[in-house]
Amino acid sequence: MLKPIERLRKGKHMTEPQETLIQIGNLAKELGITTRTIRYYEEIGLMGASKRSSGGARNYNRNDVLRIKFILKLKELGISLKEMLNLADTFDTHNQDFDRITPQVLDILDLHIGKIDDKVANLTSLRKDIVNYRSRISDLLLEQS
Repeated sequence: MLKPIERLRKGKHMTEPQETLIQIGNLAKELGITTRTIRYYEEIGLMGASKRSSGGARNYNRNDVLRIKFILKLKELGISLKEMLNLADTFDTHNQDFDRITPQVLDILDLHIGKIDDKVANLTSLRKDIVNYRSRISDLLLEQS
C-alpha cells in the first residue's frame, strides 16, 4: 500500500486535507521500479515535473501515480517509449481528455495485436518445420539401425 504524505491547508478554524502526496522512494518501491525510472519518465516528457518538498524531495499526487501505472502497463504490453510520448503529448495538449487518447490507444493496441499475430504465425510455421525435420532425422536413424 502506498504511503501517503498528507499536505494540510490550515484555515482559521480547522485543518482539511488539500492533497495526498507520495514520496518518490515510496512510490518506486511500491511499483517495483527505481527512482531513476520515475525521474527518467519526467526527463523525457512522459510525465510533468513533480512537486517538490521544502527539502527538494520529489512528491507525486494521485494523478501522477495513475499516470505512472498507465505507463508501466503500456510498457508491459510492448508499447514503445516513442508511442507513449505521442500519447502523452496528445493527452497533455488536450487538457488530459481521455476521449482524445482512447482511439489512439486502441490503434496502437491493434497494431501490436497484428504484430503478435504475425509472430505467432511465424513461430507456428517454425515449430512445424522443426517437428518435420526431427521426424526425418529420427526416420534416418531408424533406417540405419
